[in-house]
Amino acid sequence: MIGFGQAGGKVVDKFLEYDKRTGSEIVRAAAAVNTAKADLMGLEHVPESQRVLIGQSRVKGHGVGADNELGAEIAEEDIDEVQGAIDSIPVHEVDAFLVVAGLGGGTGSGGAPVLAKHLKRIYTEPVYGLGVLPGSDEGGIYTLNAARSFQTFVREVDNLMVFDNDAWRKTGESVQGGYEEINEEIVRRFGILFGAGEVQQGQEIAESVVDSSEIINTLSGGGVSTVGYAEEEVEERSSGGLLSRLRNDDDGDELDSAHTTNRITSLVRKAALGRLTLPCEIEGAERALLVLAGPPEYLNRKGIERGRKWLEEQTGSMEVRGGDYPYRGAGFVATVILLAGVTNVPRIKELQEVAIEAQDNLDEIREESDENLDDLVSDDGDELESLF
Repeated sequence: MIGFGQAGGKVVDKFLEYDKRTGSEIVRAAAAVNTAKADLMGLEHVPESQRVLIGQSRVKGHGVGADNELGAEIAEEDIDEVQGAIDSIPVHEVDAFLVVAGLGGGTGSGGAPVLAKHLKRIYTEPVYGLGVLPGSDEGGIYTLNAARSFQTFVREVDNLMVFDNDAWRKTGESVQGGYEEINEEIVRRFGILFGAGEVQQGQEIAESVVDSSEIINTLSGGGVSTVGYAEEEVEERSSGGLLSRLRNDDDGDELDSAHTTNRITSLVRKAALGRLTLPCEIEGAERALLVLAGPPEYLNRKGIERGRKWLEEQTGSMEVRGGDYPYRGAGFVATVILLAGVTNVPRIKELQEVAIEAQDNLDEIREESDENLDDLVSDDGDELESLF
């Protein structure tokens, strides 16, 4: 995982914290790249040797000030420094590269597509992007950056997974608190998805295994992806047994298979039809992957199979994969749905329209500004001579 820019670095930092907390070992190696020194210093879990400051000769460690053309130029110029950090990673042990960036700012928005292009040229492993769209209340320049970055990034990666801040920001929430919560949401969803294929020593093997090849096959074919998520708590009982809404209480300690199957199917529906990381119409998604995670006794093949069939009907896709991820002591059963190759995405269309408008306005403002300056410094046509 390589976090590019402030938002990207923070998300990767959060993934590493999630890894330590859950023991899921999904991040084989991590790096953070930035033009702002302070952002790199603020990270807690990315090793210092893997924090790369670029653009020092041009921006002196102060960032690019939301100028993503400058972000892209600096990434091109200093790509060798980024490669230096990647050279210390045992790439032969890596299933894929994930370049994470906020698309509204300057450094990540400009630099992430440049890095993706570079990685694809050198390595045979897939290169994925995780792009975070700014909220619509963050202003025209960020929307313009995001629209330009999105259409560049999506062409340079094997698949672009998108998280839309607009769909997740709560009204009246502090910016800092809002981002903390959003990063938690990103990491929880993608953590379970990416963790599905990682089996540790002594861990239960899934009934129907989902491994990295299932994820890679679902993401192959490019385009844009979104992730749905739903979970239900599993409560600990004083007798030491597990009790949950997934259990049919009349059965004492035995889990009622039919009841569990129904609960799983309803969790699948909730995940697909609830709030996706990038809201869209699920019909027409080219490929999908369904992962069910939780204590093994709450997962059953019949429920997963039924959920998978339902997803096939809803998306109209022939390529719907599914499986379970036994996760002892999780305290919940969760469904994660990866929908790849989605095309009916109103938010992207809206983003592009607002961006075109913002671009036209900026051009007008610049022209007007030049004219106003001329008016200001010339007085009744009697111009003073310049010093030089």
